[in-house]
Amino acid sequence: MFKHHKVEMEWGGRPLILETGKIARQADGAVLATYGETVVLATVVSAKEPKPGFDFFPLTVNYQEKTFAAGKIPGGFFKREGRPSEKETLTSRLIDRPIRPLFADGYKNDTQVVLTVLQHDLENDPDILAMIGASAALTLSGVPFMGPIGAARVGYIGGEYVLNPQVDDMPESKLDLVVAGTGDAVMMVESEAHELSEEVMLGAVTFGHKAFQPVIDAIIKLAEAAAKEPREHTTADLSELEGEMLKLVEGELREAYKITDKQQRYTAVDAVKAKVKEAFTPAEGEEAKWSSEQVGSVFKDLQAKIVRWNILDTGSRIDGRDLQTVRSIVSEVGVLPRTHGSAVFTRGETQAVVVATLGTGEDEQFVDALTGTYKETFMLHYNFPPYSVGETGRMGSPGRREIGHGKLAWRAIHPMLPAADQFPYTLRVVSEITESNGSSSMATVCGTSLALMDAGVPLAKPVAGIAMGLIKEGERYAVLSDILGDEDHLGDMDFKVAGTVDGITSLQMDIKIDGITEEIMKIALEQAKGGRTHILSEMGKAISEGRSELGEFAPRIEVMNIPTDKIRDVIGTGGKVIREIVEKTGAKINIEDDGTVKIASSNAKEIEAAKKWIHSLTAEPEVGEIYQGTVVKTADFGAFVNFFGPKDGLVHISQLAQERVGKTTDVVKEGDKVFVKLMGFDERGKVRLSMKVVDQDTGKEIVREKKAEDTDA
Repeated sequence: MFKHHKVEMEWGGRPLILETGKIARQADGAVLATYGETVVLATVVSAKEPKPGFDFFPLTVNYQEKTFAAGKIPGGFFKREGRPSEKETLTSRLIDRPIRPLFADGYKNDTQVVLTVLQHDLENDPDILAMIGASAALTLSGVPFMGPIGAARVGYIGGEYVLNPQVDDMPESKLDLVVAGTGDAVMMVESEAHELSEEVMLGAVTFGHKAFQPVIDAIIKLAEAAAKEPREHTTADLSELEGEMLKLVEGELREAYKITDKQQRYTAVDAVKAKVKEAFTPAEGEEAKWSSEQVGSVFKDLQAKIVRWNILDTGSRIDGRDLQTVRSIVSEVGVLPRTHGSAVFTRGETQAVVVATLGTGEDEQFVDALTGTYKETFMLHYNFPPYSVGETGRMGSPGRREIGHGKLAWRAIHPMLPAADQFPYTLRVVSEITESNGSSSMATVCGTSLALMDAGVPLAKPVAGIAMGLIKEGERYAVLSDILGDEDHLGDMDFKVAGTVDGITSLQMDIKIDGITEEIMKIALEQAKGGRTHILSEMGKAISEGRSELGEFAPRIEVMNIPTDKIRDVIGTGGKVIREIVEKTGAKINIEDDGTVKIASSNAKEIEAAKKWIHSLTAEPEVGEIYQGTVVKTADFGAFVNFFGPKDGLVHISQLAQERVGKTTDVVKEGDKVFVKLMGFDERGKVRLSMKVVDQDTGKEIVREKKAEDTDA
């Protein structure tokens, strides 16, 4: 009944294999995708009937990494995978974004795409393979999917583009860009870059789009052999309903979209919507000509058309701006003086309150990834409470959108952070969106840059972000700078660009139509550059570089290095020594395996005390130096003095004083503080100390006067 089909090709220097008919055969579409030795199972199931009452397409994408794929057992008490990790959530979004626009209009059948990482070779990231697998499974499934799509990762190493760089190559790359699209156009871009120019970024997108064309051909070849019959899907002709609705409310809807205030505009649009609902609700006993879902869908389409027509016909937008003008900006810093760094960034009706907190090594986040556990020293958390858009709603753990927006801002800021040896702090930034009307993620980028500089973090350069939009009807199009929420919902593109005055640090693009051309992307990038430069100049009115000193309440961290063979001396048996240092000095201490010691406290005296203690445990005393010590034991032949951390040495009775000493206790007793000079070591390595050559009042060496006979010669 089931036949096994397989397509194999060489791609980016490694074999790519797509096969079907062997695993998960009851799914509508199932593909086992292999790249190198990384393996992902992609499955698609779509309900046979539409989901009633839905005015949107109920698509769910679930990307999941099984720890057995890398030969690991999950941590924790239950020893099994639990809630999705950040990587799994972000990859699920990454796959959803390019495939969602390619389903047929009006398709409302509940659809689930599941991508399972079965094997990871620790060289090839499974995210690109999962996206290709999802595309292939959808193409085979028979659902009305206007694909296939391809995807690729593009690096930039040594001034050259690299297709699908391996995991170990990424630290050398100045670019991590993922691009997905069809044979004709780009659908999605996600990236982090190290201040690359618009030309380099556009070139990377073009390079990736060209590079994945053979993958699309391979999917088509597999579909020719194994695809199911296409499902019947017809879209109801609602042109008559749209014509009647247009006659009824076109004028009122156009007037509503001339209102610049968001809440007043929404009130006016809701009034028009209520009029439409009343007009097209049949009288009691009459049969409805159109369903409420159809009426609602047509009204939503009509809203989009009114906004789009106005922009294309007049060049004027909902709030009266032209295509390139950025809304008014207000930047404030230091608004919460007891926090380590804070800022309020307001752009039009979008506002972010951003707070930066400086922590120590104890605050680093441990991330358990398939490639191994690593420590993250920069965290950025984005919150979008419902009150920000004047609504009520559920409050709880962050959703996919919040995680995605936070990561986008993280990527924008990350390339500008100082190296750990220059600024040895763990950083956490929280962005609370307090108002939203378009591009709160880019407001988070701007607010984060301001808050970090306010906290004294030496950013290489300030970073700003701007969201671009697109209205395209046939050959006519308009690129919009700094889009409103309505322009995002009703437009064809969400194109977000973040960076410094000298280059791009992050680029994200989502297309809702069949794709855009290189020409449109070039215009959008250039227009975004002008907007970004303007925003940076407005931010500079509040602060333009990191403060020279940390805030009053921020911890101070000083770094010292000790020999690795001395680490055990500082830690002590069972951690006894380091606990004592922390307890008695009050400072926090973190010791790395390479001997790097970070000492943190808001009190400089505590840091200095801990440094001296650690120095005394790890440094070696120098011959000829004078030290202050404590007499710990007396004997007939002299006194033992603790003079350098745990080190003791003998002051022989002949070295206790200038004059002859008959009894040790005539000069010193246990507990006395004395000054000693390190004279050297005997043949057994024992320390030899002297008190008689040091003035016990001043701690300075006594210089012996030379006798006359010494100078006669």
